[in-house]
Amino acid sequence: MAAFGSVFMPKMALATFEDNKWSDTQIVASDSISLHPGAHVLHYSSTCFEGLKAFRHEDGSVHVFRMDQNVNRFAQSSELLSLPKVDKDQVSNMIVDIVKEYAADVPTPPGSMYIRPTHIGTEAAVGKAAAPSDSSMVYILLSPVGDYFAGGARALRLLLDETGQRCAPHMGMIKSGGNYASALAPTLEAKEKFQADQVLFCPNGYITETGAANFLLVDGNEIITKALDSSFLHGVTRSSILQIAKDLGMTVSEREVSVEELLERAAKPGVEAMLSGTAAVLTSVGTFIHNGKDVKVGNGEIGPMAQKLRQALNDIQWGKAPDTHGWLTRIA
Repeated sequence: MAAFGSVFMPKMALATFEDNKWSDTQIVASDSISLHPGAHVLHYSSTCFEGLKAFRHEDGSVHVFRMDQNVNRFAQSSELLSLPKVDKDQVSNMIVDIVKEYAADVPTPPGSMYIRPTHIGTEAAVGKAAAPSDSSMVYILLSPVGDYFAGGARALRLLLDETGQRCAPHMGMIKSGGNYASALAPTLEAKEKFQADQVLFCPNGYITETGAANFLLVDGNEIITKALDSSFLHGVTRSSILQIAKDLGMTVSEREVSVEELLERAAKPGVEAMLSGTAAVLTSVGTFIHNGKDVKVGNGEIGPMAQKLRQALNDIQWGKAPDTHGWLTRIA
């Protein structure tokens, strides 16, 4: 397969907001949109997006995973960015329509069809630095993807950054491109200086998230992660993993975790750290980099609990385990 998310289906679903109303949904060519160079999104970053997946089951049916959660977060991001209010039913139907259009192209496991709803401000008005865009566009792109770990999974190296943070605290709950852009420079610096894969931002000495994933820690039968607040993204994969952990009888603790506690726990045998996200699902962290020194997490290798939780989630997505929480929406 090509690089994750670099190949797109030739058509997408599209709707526009003008004159205080949404247009009917259209299925159009994926490269068909045009923007005025003065479009609000290009100057004032009025943009948000989502990432979810459709999966093919052994019987050939196609199912989208936790679409309602992603659509709710999409609406929340739009509202917090002062973009026109989206019609959640319309967005859900847009996802269903375009996935149906390409149901035959949804890969078999471990592949999937990655779904990227996007909302952008389109009004041509460079004088609106302190005002929202009156017009906007929602589109749904599809990208067939293979196994994120096709090159072989490995435990990641994570730099603990106690001075910076991923984004402005009031922007944390918004899935917007600017938040990812703001994490790029420190992440690239960490890769160059410490061969780190990601940066775990720990402002004031307390963990939050990396540039593109939520962070979880497993110590014995307890899974620990930062409690939800407005400073970081409320991951759908994070939520799913925590529910599966509860189903397995684990204790789930959502609370503040200091870097000091993190390092103390990391030194214990059997402790695991992991990152959760739509693309990779769940990835083990084998090493923390703190004050220029490597700190091994547990045995430093891919952890058995990370593998177990990831497999449990995959089994639900792929239809190999019962969908007891109603997470799947059948499309075709």
